Parts: sequence; structure tokens; C-alpha cells
Amino acid sequence: MAPKAYDALLLASFGGPEGQDDVIPFLRNVTAGRGIPDERLEEVATHYRANGGVSPINAQNRALMAALEAELAARGIEIPLYWGNRNWAPYIPETLEQIHADGHRRLLTVATSAYSSYSSCRQYREDLGMALRSTGLEGRLEADKIRQYFNHPGFVEPFAEGLRAGLAEIRAELAGAGNPEGRLHVFFATHSIPTSDAEAAGPRPLAAELQEQTGLAPGEGNGADVYSAQHLDVAEQILQLVPEAAGVDWSLVYQSRSGAPHVPWLEPDINDAIEELAAETRTEGNDGGALAGVVVVPLGFVSDHMEVVWDLDTEAKETAENLGLAFRRTPTPGTHPAFISGLVDIVEERLGRRPGRAAVGCFGAWNDVCAPNCCVKVMRDGTVRPTVAAFDAEVGAPTR
Repeated sequence: MAPKAYDALLLASFGGPEGQDDVIPFLRNVTAGRGIPDERLEEVATHYRANGGVSPINAQNRALMAALEAELAARGIEIPLYWGNRNWAPYIPETLEQIHADGHRRLLTVATSAYSSYSSCRQYREDLGMALRSTGLEGRLEADKIRQYFNHPGFVEPFAEGLRAGLAEIRAELAGAGNPEGRLHVFFATHSIPTSDAEAAGPRPLAAELQEQTGLAPGEGNGADVYSAQHLDVAEQILQLVPEAAGVDWSLVYQSRSGAPHVPWLEPDINDAIEELAAETRTEGNDGGALAGVVVVPLGFVSDHMEVVWDLDTEAKETAENLGLAFRRTPTPGTHPAFISGLVDIVEERLGRRPGRAAVGCFGAWNDVCAPNCCVKVMRDGTVRPTVAAFDAEVGAPTR
């Protein structure tokens, strides 16, 4: 996309409750339109209740904002940064109104999701487009979005640093327990999504090409869809940066599944994978030896929000400990200097201040502008969600 003179930046995120009274209203926002009763929402609410009703994502976004503002200032980029959420205050529509009231007319959005899928990319574009329409700002405030940055070096390098440290720590623990050669496995973990969403992730020609090359259905073999293939590519890039991982087996696993049990989601679940691998390696005559420890790299996540601290630090850790396995979970990028620098690099690309488009791996730098049919939301009957189809047809995907 041609550079533009943006005069405001927006950090767009998922949002989370700020106290016990916020938990159920927040979950109602997340599940709006699905008819889920509060009794079922309360089952998920226990994750937040255990943390005082406060999602870690809010403090993390405030820290991310502060780090981005400092990096922007250090580079002499005098553009104000705002924050808006999909599911909790500060909401995106109100933030756009504030941006416009402050006199800004060209907005560039940085979302806290790195990969391609409906919820991690397209839905943020829709959030912006529908917010512009609902606030009456359509045609009065221009809103673009930076490219997906899953393979930007600034996103990949913090994971490599964490894996290097995690391997060293778990090897030291095993050595202290008298098992210095204990067998390890690295699990690269990301958020599971419905297989229909995985099949629809990314541009249609690329998705079709991947499935034709592999001969697999989405979710089979962890690579027959754009979403999984992007994660696999990032995992391979991380491993290339960590020679200490040579010879250690690894796999891509999924977590945080929700929704109706009969709806297929990407698998395997991380807990199932840990249990199955432990059982498999403890069979008589196994040449590789019994599994002694696991290192979990949350490569699908930008920060340590609730689905990391609960699903990994609580549930996956408990699964490993119940099996007598050593466990390490490596950090997310958070406010790592390389990640902050990388995000501002991408902002500078769009401002025309930085030549080239940094990327590693097989996909190359992702598109600045997504096609109207990219990462569509597929309904249970196989049709595209009507509101999405109408959005594309009527306004031509006004946000990018």
C-alpha cells in the first residue's frame, strides 16, 4: 500500500474485565448473538474469578502502549496513540469518536493479533468499519490497519530467546534431579479455532493451494490451512535461531477451545498431546526413552493474557506435573524491545519512512490490504455469515 501521512495510531485489542462485577457482562459481549445463558458463562468466568475478576490483558495493553509511545518518541514520530477494545472499555467506537474530536483524520491501527484468521485479523477490520458507520464517521475518518506480523523478525526473536532460556532451565532442573539426558519435547501452542474458520483463513487462492499441496483437510497434519501453516513456519524460524534445540522433537498444538462439542476445532489439544506423548514414550522398548519434560512456547499469543496464564500456566502445567514431567512455559513478546521495535518498524513502513518490508520464512511480508473475501466467517451450514457478505458487497471493505 502506498505510504500515507497518518495523524493518529490506534492499539486495537480484545478487551477484558476489570473486576468481579465486569466478568459476566464482558462474557456476554464476547458471546453476543449466540444465545448462551449466564449459567454457562459462569463456567468460563471461574478463570477470571480466580484472578480477582481482572483480565491480565488490560495491564499488558497499558504497558504495551507506554512502550510504543516511548519508541515512537525516540524515533521522532509525533503521532498520538489511542487504545480501543472489541469487548470492553475503552470500546473502539468511542475511541474513534475521541480520535475524530481531537482533530485527526487518518488513522493507522495496530491490532494485538499476529496471524491470519477471522477473529485475529478480519474481525478487527470489521470492528473498524462498523464503528465508523455506527458513529457517523464513515467518510470523515479514514481507518487502515497494519499487516499481520506473525513472521516479522521482531515478533519471532523474543520467542527464540525464550525457548533458549527455557531449554537451559529445564535441562538444569533435570540434571539436578539426576536425569541430565532426560527426553524433552517442545510444544508450540496457539489458540484453536473452528476448522471451518481455519479453512477460510487467508486469501482464497493461497488456502486452496495449501490444501491441494498437502491433500489434507483443515487441521489434519497441522498444515492444510493458512492459519496452521503460518504457525508451523514461525515455529521452524524460531528453531533455526535456537541451536540448543537441535535434536529435540517438537509439535504444534492448540488450546482454549470453546463452543459446542460437536463443532470441529483444530487439534490436538495441548493437554491431550502431553498425555499421549508421555504414554507413547513410556512403552516398553521405546528407543528414545521416556519423556522427562516439556517446554511450551505460546507462539500464537502477543502477551500473557488469561488464555495463557490459565490454559497453559494452570491447566497444561498441572497435566505435566500429574505425569511427573518437568514443565517450562516461555514468555510471550509482551513489551520485549525487539517486538516493540518491530511494530514501530511496520508503522514506519506505512508512513513511508522505512524502505523494505521485513519478514522471515516462506510466506514473505503479508499484504497491507486484505481482499474482501479474505478470512471470512463460515457458518455451521457452510455459508458465509450474512452480515459479512453484506459488509463486503455494500461498502467494499472500507478498512484495510
